[in-house]
Amino acid sequence: MKRLIGVILALCLFRLTVPAAMVQAAVPEVSAQAWILTEAATGQVLCEQNAREKRPMASTTKIMTTLLTIEHGDLDTEFCVDPDAIRVEGSSMGLQEGDIVTLRALCYGMLLPSGNDAANAAAVRIAGSIPDFAVRMNARAKEIGMQNTFFVTPSGLEGEGHGASAYDMALLTREAMRSETFRSMCCEQAKTLRFGNPPYERTLYNSNKLLKLYDGVIGVKTGFTDEAGRCLVSACERDGVTLICVTLHAADDWNDHMRLYDYGFSRIRPAVLPAPALPAVPVAGGVQEKTAVQPAESVTIGAPDGIPSGIRTAVRRAPFAYAPVCEGDVLGALVYYYQEREIASVPLIAAENVPARPAEHPKKHIWERLWKPARRTS
Repeated sequence: MKRLIGVILALCLFRLTVPAAMVQAAVPEVSAQAWILTEAATGQVLCEQNAREKRPMASTTKIMTTLLTIEHGDLDTEFCVDPDAIRVEGSSMGLQEGDIVTLRALCYGMLLPSGNDAANAAAVRIAGSIPDFAVRMNARAKEIGMQNTFFVTPSGLEGEGHGASAYDMALLTREAMRSETFRSMCCEQAKTLRFGNPPYERTLYNSNKLLKLYDGVIGVKTGFTDEAGRCLVSACERDGVTLICVTLHAADDWNDHMRLYDYGFSRIRPAVLPAPALPAVPVAGGVQEKTAVQPAESVTIGAPDGIPSGIRTAVRRAPFAYAPVCEGDVLGALVYYYQEREIASVPLIAAENVPARPAEHPKKHIWERLWKPARRTS
């Protein structure tokens, strides 16, 4: 009995003296059949289960469709929707034959009410047909590094072989959230848009209840089909750190994500990446030959075990700048890489003013100087 009491006291003493940072919360119970939690900047995996298995992922597919639509550009040109594309079952943004829309409106229609009609309309507008758009989806997936993914439809309605792993969906979301346009769209709880025939204003509402349930959530996309079950991809930001969570076929996805974020933010700490010594930028036509530069802002990542090794930097800029240079002018970019993948890009700005050198008047030939006085006396 004395020995048991001694063991208990020793454990209590250890718990009181061990640093709080060393005491980690246990990974929570998760209802999803496959899931993952990652740090967005570096892609480090904080915890996962069955995350590399390819599975149906329902309307979370629209993350890729929206990303390709944004990357296509020309978001605000009006056009008439393809009547065959919008004849699709399931969730809808309310498109009808003859409606005039923009690609921007279709992006909101995909991300908020999860419109299958919006996804098909965007695909046909961009690629001419749904199969041709699927080819683009798979090519982009390969660029991102999604190895257990195959896209058949832009909406996420099941096609033969259509699916992705939770890990791949986290990679896709990390890429999509690098787009400020995508990031600003997916966090909207409601958006008033103008479309129709003739166009008129109506408001679309986001199906992602997590935006209201958990502080810091900034997106991303819900999904459901009978085969895929409830699917949810979300991102959450706190103290400059963003985490990405993916659950596939979950019985309790809202709570799954909240529990995983509680766990993730208890483990991770913000870490500011150091900036390297930066060479001065040559200045052409200035009163001085060079100007010092500095990063416009610092880069913060989430680091569970300190800043990971393998982070490197590179400078992108023109060979020189033209005078005048004003303090704060953007002269290039400082790019951070982790495991050869770009994780952040920060503008490099001039740290000082460099005025232009005054124009020099060409020296006159000796005959011109002699002729001018002689002409005055004549």
